[in-house]
Amino acid sequence: MKRCLDDEFPDAHCELDFTTPLELLVAVVLSAQTTDVRVNQVTPALFARYRTAADYAGADRAELEEYLRPTGFFRAKANSVMGLGAALVERYDGEVPGKLKDLVTLPGVGRKTANVVLGDAFGVPGITVDTHFGRLVRRWGWTEEEDPVKVEHAVGELIPRKEWTLLSHRTIFHGRRVCHARKPACGACPLAKMCPSYGLGPTGFEEAAKLVKGEEREHILDLAARR
Repeated sequence: MKRCLDDEFPDAHCELDFTTPLELLVAVVLSAQTTDVRVNQVTPALFARYRTAADYAGADRAELEEYLRPTGFFRAKANSVMGLGAALVERYDGEVPGKLKDLVTLPGVGRKTANVVLGDAFGVPGITVDTHFGRLVRRWGWTEEEDPVKVEHAVGELIPRKEWTLLSHRTIFHGRRVCHARKPACGACPLAKMCPSYGLGPTGFEEAAKLVKGEEREHILDLAARR
């Protein structure tokens, strides 16, 4: 199944736009309860205005909230980002730390956020258990665990550590494009023959194909047809 994912999404990557560890950390915090697309619409202006942790720590709250408003829950997110900036300045000289044990001590940063930052900003392998990842690995029978930390450890025992970050991206891509929460595109899924949950969604190719999303759609459908 992992090899199928590798074939399906060879170019899978973090879909949040960033150039520094701080930008990625802020973007992941902002992505709660909204889409990566929406966050990417907001962050160019935000990152141009706030370039350092100290900038976030000393931000004018009302101004920052206006930047964040389109992402929803903007007051809470402003609190998180300002607190994050202050903690980075106080504890880490304004730099984002590159270790899990340090990242998870920051305000609003859990293991999921930390693993995204480690994997994509520092090249440290990590498994990112978001809603898509958890849903899919349970559907695939890789684990029955519901708790994200237990899911992370269970899947980590199945897959070589060096592949954790790309596995996370490819699984999330598959969840967003093919294996949807309410109506998975079972009949147009390259993993169909190996999936113990096959049949949760429509199994006819034509009907299922209509559910497949993303730039990779034609490639996904071609793979599914050949399998």
